[in-house]
Amino acid sequence: MKRIYLIISALLFVGLFSANSQSYKIIVNQSNSIGSISIKEASDLFLKKKTKWANGSPVLPVDLSASSKVRSDLSQYIHKKNTSAIRSYWQQAAFSGTASAPPEKASDNEVIEYVKKNPGAIGYVSESATTTGVNIVSIK
Repeated sequence: MKRIYLIISALLFVGLFSANSQSYKIIVNQSNSIGSISIKEASDLFLKKKTKWANGSPVLPVDLSASSKVRSDLSQYIHKKNTSAIRSYWQQAAFSGTASAPPEKASDNEVIEYVKKNPGAIGYVSESATTTGVNIVSIK
């Protein structure tokens, strides 16, 4: 019985450790000098609740595909909701005419290219992605 308890405790510890480690990087266009944002601000930017950067330019969020593990991790950490709940949020926003969902890209490279081409863009990619040509934003 003690051995089972130790195994379960170890698994829970590993699960908690990996849940807290980020599997993604938030990125912005090189012209954007923002270095860090709060979790709430990140959520507001990705959900289009905040639509302008400090310089007045429009915020252009981009998502990875709904099936992406990176998107799932970001949604849980930033929005405190799963990907399905975020998709539902966008469906309701589209139905009410208040907003449309950000474009979805199939890969890290596509997100990086979108962010490079759009000065107001904000996106996220896997931790292992090469992010040459974009700025990385930390969460404070």
